[in-house]
Order: sequence, then structure tokens, then C-alpha cells
Amino acid sequence: MKNLTTLLILFTSTISFSQEVTGDQLLEKSIQFHDPNNNWSTFEGELFVTMEIPEKSARKSKININLPKEYFSVKASRDTIITEYTIHKGVCSIAINGNTNPSEEIKKKHNLSCELANLYKNYYTFLYGLPMKLKDEGTIIHPKVEKKKFKGKDYLVLEVTYNKEVGKDTWYFYFNPKTYAMEVYQFFKEAKDSGEYILLSGLETINDIKMPKNRAWYYNKDNGYLGTDILYTKQ
Repeated sequence: MKNLTTLLILFTSTISFSQEVTGDQLLEKSIQFHDPNNNWSTFEGELFVTMEIPEKSARKSKININLPKEYFSVKASRDTIITEYTIHKGVCSIAINGNTNPSEEIKKKHNLSCELANLYKNYYTFLYGLPMKLKDEGTIIHPKVEKKKFKGKDYLVLEVTYNKEVGKDTWYFYFNPKTYAMEVYQFFKEAKDSGEYILLSGLETINDIKMPKNRAWYYNKDNGYLGTDILYTKQ
């Protein structure tokens, strides 16, 4: 019996050890789930996103991304205002309600700028390009993978930081331990109670890439609800 117990301990220890993954290995497994054919690097397609925010009208956006041609555009409508931002090989253009050459006064009134255009570009290409975007230069994948429970579910958690030229925030990505699907991510700024967490649910497949359908945003400090981005394949 003693020998049998010893063998069982050794066997279960071996299984547990074999299931351990490094940060890089976990990222690769998740990319294999979300983008098995490596289509993100040559992504060309349309995204339709509705942003629902408490006590505000929904904002509906049509987003075009063409990575090989370095092209990005977003056309968004809320109430009676329609804004359009385009960035093509670094050149920005802005339109509002069909006016492709708005005055500085109109830009100021509606907070239109190329800085905002680049913010939208970075926002949409980063979030809808995850987890593949974690392969970008300047991203630091921490080798140790944590096992954590979040909102009652078990996850494998990847810690990600960035070179100082890229960003200061610390991110945590939560992956389903069975499928390696990305289901939550969370970021913190320098203050401990800062930042937000994002709950992901559902999937939409675009160009053979599995993208989260719903992204619900909350504050870390008090679980305050910020809003939800909903992805559609058609408008």
C-alpha cells in the first residue's frame, strides 16, 4: 500500500507538472484558439460596434481596418451627429455630418482632432486584435502564469507590461483553462485602485478570427459599470 501511495503521488505530480505552462506558451495557445490561421497579420475587414453607455444614447460605429495598406476608418453616429475619421499611412482626415473640411470652430465644438482619430485607431486595433497584439514589439510577457478565480470562475492569468516607450499600465489577461479563450482582461495604472476590468462574452467570427462579441467595462475600485461594446458582423 505504501508503494502504491508513493506511485500515485508521483503520477499526480507528473500530471500537474505537465499541465504547467509559461506565459509565452499560454499566449500561443490562446492565439491558436482565436486566430488559428494567423489571419490577423493581414486583416482586412469591417466591424460594426454599438457602444451602450448608462444614461446616454448608444453610439453605433462602422470600422474598417486594412493592416497591409495601413488604413483605418471609423464612422460613428450618436443622436444627430455623424463623425468620420480616417487614417491612411499616417495621414488623418476628419468629417462631420458629411462636411469633409470642418472649420476649426466646428472641430473645437465637437471635440474633433487627429489625436482622437489615432486614439480610436489604437483602441479598436488593439482590443479587437487581442490576444494577437500581445506579440507586438515592446510587450513584455511575464513567464509565470497564475491560477486565479475571478467572478466565481477559474482562469489562467497572464501578466503583461510594456517597455516605457510603449506604456506604463500593467495588464492581466484571463484565459479559460480548458479552451484558452480570452474571457477577461484587466489593467492597473500606477495607483492601486485605478484602472478597469473588462468581461468578455460571446464570440463573432470575422475572417476566421474569433473575436469577443460583448465587452463590458467596469472600474476596478468599486465595480462601477462603464458601458458595453457589442460587435456585429453586419449593421
